[in-house]
Amino acid sequence: MFRYQGAAVVNEKGKVLEIQGALDNENRNIGVNTNKNGIHQQWDIVYVDEWKGEPTKGQLNQRFGLYVERDFYVVSALPDNRYLDLINNSNMVIKTPNGRKTQVWYFHQQSLTIRTRYNNQSWDIKSAGRTNDMQIWSTNSGWFQVFKYENKQFINWSNNKVLDVRGGKDEEGQAVGVWGNNGSRAQ
Repeated sequence: MFRYQGAAVVNEKGKVLEIQGALDNENRNIGVNTNKNGIHQQWDIVYVDEWKGEPTKGQLNQRFGLYVERDFYVVSALPDNRYLDLINNSNMVIKTPNGRKTQVWYFHQQSLTIRTRYNNQSWDIKSAGRTNDMQIWSTNSGWFQVFKYENKQFINWSNNKVLDVRGGKDEEGQAVGVWGNNGSRAQ
């Protein structure tokens, strides 16, 4: 017997339904496991007569606070308003606006990730979320690649860490990672 509790489908032993491997790919197995509050364990119930479909290109995904496939820049609130950019084609930093595709981002509805127009790879907390370092990486929709935009912050869907300019230093090429929310301008 299962019941819907919060965003989880829970059985009588307290285990929750989850997508095995935490990957949002077609034909993934569904199993039960201990509740870790991961996005791969969260479910919505939508009644057929109320289903309006997923947001399409140009429409706002209200759960994630972003418009589908609409290009945007991420601008730091630090004094020089540098843009989120890449160095070495993968590591995330802040830089002066330069017109390159490495500074252009978009929300991809199918994978629920933020991608770069440079090569369509997704934001990624390095080492499958075991560090605080950010990069772009091949899309796999793991919890460490899923972010929402809320209250002027990019927040990881699972661990609630926010995009953060390291040390709050407003310097060209300063590294960007994730950190606990401290409400600073670096976030």
